[in-house]
Amino acid sequence: MDESTRNQASRQLNIERVNPHPYQGLNQEQVKARFHADAYNKKVESSTKSIKDIVISNVFTYFNGVFAVLGVLLAMVGAFKDMMFLGVIVCNTLIGIVQEVRSKKVLDKLILAHAPQAQVVRGGNIYVVDAEKLVLDDIIILEAGAQIPADAVVVEGSLAVNESLLTGESDEIAKNPGDALMSGSFVVSGKAYCRLEKVGADSYMSRLTIQATKSKQGEQSEMIRSLNRLIIVMGILIIPIGVALFVQSYFINEGSFADSITSMVAAVIGMIPEGLYLLASVAMALSATRLAKRDVLIHDMKCIETLARVDVLCVDKTGTITEPGMQVYSFEPCLTGETEREALLDELHAKISDFAAALPTDNETMRALQAYFQKTTGKKPVQISTFSSETKYSGVAFENATYVIGAPEFVMRDELGKISGQIEEYSKQGYRVLVFGEYKGKLDGKRLNAKVVPLGIVMLSNPIREGAKDTFGYFAQRDVEIKVISGDNPLTVSVIAKEAGIANAQYYVDATTLKTEEDLKDAVDRYTVFGRVTPSQKKSLVLALKAKKHTVAMTGDGVNDILALKEADCSIAMASGSEAASNVAQLVLLDSNFAKMPSVVMEGRRVVNNIERTASLYVVKNIFSMLMAIFSVLLMWDYPLEPTQISLISMFTIGAPSFVLSLEPNKNPIRGHFLTNVFLKSIPAGVTDFLAVSGLVFFCREFDVDLECLSTSCTVLVGIVGFMILYRISKPMNVLHVSMLVIVILGYLFGMFFMSDFFSITAITKQCAMLTVVFAIMTEPVLRYLSIIFDHINERILERDKNGKKTSL
Repeated sequence: MDESTRNQASRQLNIERVNPHPYQGLNQEQVKARFHADAYNKKVESSTKSIKDIVISNVFTYFNGVFAVLGVLLAMVGAFKDMMFLGVIVCNTLIGIVQEVRSKKVLDKLILAHAPQAQVVRGGNIYVVDAEKLVLDDIIILEAGAQIPADAVVVEGSLAVNESLLTGESDEIAKNPGDALMSGSFVVSGKAYCRLEKVGADSYMSRLTIQATKSKQGEQSEMIRSLNRLIIVMGILIIPIGVALFVQSYFINEGSFADSITSMVAAVIGMIPEGLYLLASVAMALSATRLAKRDVLIHDMKCIETLARVDVLCVDKTGTITEPGMQVYSFEPCLTGETEREALLDELHAKISDFAAALPTDNETMRALQAYFQKTTGKKPVQISTFSSETKYSGVAFENATYVIGAPEFVMRDELGKISGQIEEYSKQGYRVLVFGEYKGKLDGKRLNAKVVPLGIVMLSNPIREGAKDTFGYFAQRDVEIKVISGDNPLTVSVIAKEAGIANAQYYVDATTLKTEEDLKDAVDRYTVFGRVTPSQKKSLVLALKAKKHTVAMTGDGVNDILALKEADCSIAMASGSEAASNVAQLVLLDSNFAKMPSVVMEGRRVVNNIERTASLYVVKNIFSMLMAIFSVLLMWDYPLEPTQISLISMFTIGAPSFVLSLEPNKNPIRGHFLTNVFLKSIPAGVTDFLAVSGLVFFCREFDVDLECLSTSCTVLVGIVGFMILYRISKPMNVLHVSMLVIVILGYLFGMFFMSDFFSITAITKQCAMLTVVFAIMTEPVLRYLSIIFDHINERILERDKNGKKTSL
């Protein structure tokens, strides 16, 4: 626990505790006193890094430390012009800090605008405030879908609470007056007035968060993992190679100390991918900013890449395929003829009206029932049982009878056959069907076990979301499989899924028939639509898909989706749904517009594809420099390039082009693994560079060419290969790419001819020029044929991966 957290906890101990009336709450003086004593629900961590953390993470890196040491060594020998690379490093670091801070500000504003809120009773009035503004002893009102913001105790009312996010157990736990509520859990059903017992750092969820912050290393995407791996390997290799080069140059070749230092520095800076990690961080930060401006909130940066690699998308019906709002279409008495029907309609309407009026408005279904059934008789309930996603019914006991309404399979159970014809007739039309009946047992909130006499059926409807067909069509074109996982009747969901344009929607299954994990694993391959799915089954279906090596995204908006959202590789929530779902998800569609999904995927593609191809530019330099350094050590020759020359080449063949290419649109599908793709693109150019330069060095030494002349020739040769690989990576050519190539080539030539002294460029002899031309001509076929070979290897790898797993987005 940090110092500020300890101080907050200690100040809270000095507060005089009170037990306010649930309908009165704290007065303003008591609220102010608690804020003054830090006894408010202060968050223990921010979802974005602080500015101090951003500066530290950008400045104090391993490679910045290496560059600092190299700068000191060059300063010691007076080679100040060779320290040009430090200017590039400073610029890179500043760009990284500025971009991350800008992204932080945009995201913080968005988070603040959509901060979790709670209903609080103060001074006899009900207010809606940000969860962070709640104080100790506040009375809050909790209803279905709300995430509990701080540790509390139920004062009045009752709730069904799911504590799975804290305990891992998905059971719904009944909470009555006097029962404790843990922060971080969420309300499944019911309504209650609760008093806050522990807030801020003292709450259960905060203690878990502090512990997790100390012990858990954040999960990273494949791309960032791969970049880290590359940087670690290069970071280890540069030390022994740098030492070997210095020893060979100074002690064996008896060069001067200054020349040995500059030669070693040139090789080492060539092996460091100095701008690569920065480029990835900036690209990811800018993507989060772009998405934020489209009302898409990113809780976890890695989901941008993950979503672009998804090959199975699991969706819920309500809130994703259909609009979140629900309405009653009609209702019918059960098992009656035409004459009896007319006589029973008014009586049935009154019974359902009394039933609906007795229950809290804690879900969409109950809101729709209360809006439609309003002919109440004034009957008072003696007991109620609110809806549960596990039992799938609601119940109300009156003095003379007990009634239930819910999913036909759960209400009628073994006697479903009596009314299955009526149910199927409406289910085929896409309506959600509920059964209303008289229950002959006693309500206990558990599964029904006594007889239910069916009295009527209620048909509800949801309109298909605007743009849903186009969205699912987009995914179908890219071989992304859609799985519809819903708690509704499978036939109803199948009809709606077909209407929304989901492929293979005719293959549906009732999840109540899937009894074992093996049944679920078998079903995920055979069916597209899963109906009557419980929250724990949703989670199991996601896990079964992941076990089959799929990258799974899950969309949802309700408390029954939370377990599955938590397990998915990428979780997407609709902001119009429950607060708990939005808090768990990695990505939140703030306007709840599912049609935005393709544009979010496009953003992921832009990031991954662009960073992948620009990374290959950096790795070309790393491969060449490492091979050339090893070559120089083995043959006891001095490294042929100087630090300023490496900086000139890097600036115009890598640095400037990489930022242009990394930020442009890119809709290409992501194929294969990041690091494999990068190396297979880089090896041909890196090896071509090495063969050409090592060959030039060999012949120049044979003809006693001056070392300065050789360095200039090597700079020309590496520059030519650099522009050749840049041309290949920039394909297909367009106005932007052609303009970029022209500008960087002109910049390179300007440095060569007009800043020759600064970049250690000297005139070359006729003999050296001829050798340079010969090797330059040779580089084109060498690069072309090596690229053909490695492109073929890459295609074979991709084909093998495709046979083992479906193509990603």
